[in-house]
Amino acid sequence: MTCFIALVATSFGFISRAFMLADWGKAFGLSETQQGEIFGAGLWPFAISMVLFSLIIDRVGYKKAMWFALLCHLVSVAMTVTAKGYQSLYWAAFVGALGNGTIEAVINPVIASVYRHAKTKWLNILHAGWPMGLMLGGAITLGIEDWDWKIKVCLILLPVVVYGFMLVTCHFPVSERVAAKVSYKDMLKELGGVGIFIPLVLILEELGRVLIQPGNSLFADGWAFNFDNKPFTIILLISLAISIAYGLYVKSAGKPMYILMLIVMLPLATTELGTDGWIKELMTPAMEQLGAQSGWLLVYTSAIMVTLRFCVGPIMRITRLQPLGLLSVACVLVITGIAWLSQINVSEYTQSTGIIVLTAAFIYGAGQCFFWPTTLGFVAERFPKGGALTLNTIAGVGMLGVGILGGPWLGYIQNTTISDQLQQREPSLYEKISGEPTQSMFGSYTPIDNAKYDALLIAEPADADVIQSQVTKAQTVGKSQALFKVNVLPLIMLLTFIGLILYFKSKGGYKPVELEIQSDTPSDAPDESLPDS
Repeated sequence: MTCFIALVATSFGFISRAFMLADWGKAFGLSETQQGEIFGAGLWPFAISMVLFSLIIDRVGYKKAMWFALLCHLVSVAMTVTAKGYQSLYWAAFVGALGNGTIEAVINPVIASVYRHAKTKWLNILHAGWPMGLMLGGAITLGIEDWDWKIKVCLILLPVVVYGFMLVTCHFPVSERVAAKVSYKDMLKELGGVGIFIPLVLILEELGRVLIQPGNSLFADGWAFNFDNKPFTIILLISLAISIAYGLYVKSAGKPMYILMLIVMLPLATTELGTDGWIKELMTPAMEQLGAQSGWLLVYTSAIMVTLRFCVGPIMRITRLQPLGLLSVACVLVITGIAWLSQINVSEYTQSTGIIVLTAAFIYGAGQCFFWPTTLGFVAERFPKGGALTLNTIAGVGMLGVGILGGPWLGYIQNTTISDQLQQREPSLYEKISGEPTQSMFGSYTPIDNAKYDALLIAEPADADVIQSQVTKAQTVGKSQALFKVNVLPLIMLLTFIGLILYFKSKGGYKPVELEIQSDTPSDAPDESLPDS
């Protein structure tokens, strides 16, 4: 229960801060870019600390790590309430994200160790805490929209204080890996030289993007995930050198199936996290038709996730689905939901259209909610020797990958489809407002130039309404087409999961790998109890 409430506190604070960005913008005169950077400071340390902390979490002990996370949360709230501007808000978000990453680094291996005979079920139940925090934080913030932002910040302490009191009497287990006397080096072998390369590139790329400023002689080209970019080439070489050294030290390239799951985690995280903005944008008019604020979208989608993650045990028992089967069904639901949503005529909303959108979004959400925790469950069941490292690395890769690769890819296909639509529908208008060709890591595209668009509306006031209608129509159809293209990601995942199911079938069926728990506490274990055998 302590782990669950701690995760609720993590997402409660995350969404509360996200909702308060506009308040801080007004209070301190922050630009949109600065608000985005503060939001980002709540994400990238989260993912990186989750991975790095996994290397030492078994030595430090789970309870000490949780006390550190609690301290980070308390300090973060204090820093935010006393903030004087951008810098203090940025570092407050940074400290809070360190606490969030530490909690994730602890709770995943704890649950996998305590419920080692039903890992997928209980990791799903644990991760119902994330949408529950979003649901509670979103509902409370919407309910006190007019309150002073400092009071809103203090409310973040509610779940923090609860899990803090629970920590006092909570007893944590020795991790399954340590209890089975799997050595630290054997844990590193699970990841191997090839496996470590993927998170290394993403971590160093994200640190470089945040910390290295354009204009430095070494990084004069700026910072971008692009093979033609000098900094990225440097990152690849550094990552390759470290990975080779790591592989030689542990004498392992890594488990091929785990490396495959690291790669699959990139489209999985993009599908789950990256498309949410589009789905919610499509659903906003639907909520308005039903007489509800658009902010309640978050409560609606989070409630779906909480309910289904709590029910994953009966679902798996009744359907007799193993993790890969559940992931395959989830892919089918997501593909169906996205395809349906992309075909709805969002430019002509009626009451019935709103209900249809909410229904299609429910199908999408019903599949999406199982992606993350079930993948963690599969990894925990098949690679228990990797302990906290394999579990938290795959989660960290997902979080970093959606920001570094998934987001830019989604933006690229949205820009290209919108431009293509406008060029096909209104070629003369397109010529007037199209910008310069832009190169991205996925190819070149020609976006709409907002400055030219605004200038045209001023220059031709008589036709302004017609121009706006034409552009809006192209954007609406373009976004729907772009959303449909996203289905290539869950389709790739579906084929991968089916391939793995057939592989296990050829080996006699899917079976979790179970470690033999020793009867005595390992000498290098922290002062914690053994998991039940």
